Amino acid sequence: MDPKQAQYISAFAYILGRAAHADQEISKDEIKEMERIVRELGQLPKEQAILVVQMARTQNVLFGHTDNFLVAREFGKTTTREQKIALLHCLFAVSSTDKNVSSLEDREIRQIARELNLEHSDFIAIRSTHREHLSVLKKYKHSE
Repeated sequence: MDPKQAQYISAFAYILGRAAHADQEISKDEIKEMERIVRELGQLPKEQAILVVQMARTQNVLFGHTDNFLVAREFGKTTTREQKIALLHCLFAVSSTDKNVSSLEDREIRQIARELNLEHSDFIAIRSTHREHLSVLKKYKHSE
């Protein structure tokens, strides 16, 4: 694999893991969705996608607080706007595997969007496509 492509996929997987781990737990369904996304994105065999996701998860858990900004900033510098938008869609897809995007996950995705220098309107547009899974809106709907 081309080194630039490998760097792109590993950063993408790391950021997916960051959003999934925002609530201090990464479910089996989130892991499967991450593997599916990485497999399709990188056109990797299943075994390689599993390995990439496992490495990203481990690195995120061990070094997340210090590496989060650095990985996102580097990803932002080396990718197009379209790739950043695709990442945000995937972040919400991973976070909504349990049909519930927690407030912690939502805030983490918002922070990632900022670190990627995306417009707030980009974040809102993508977030709105997952509104049925946003826990904050579910709470509001139930309180009516």
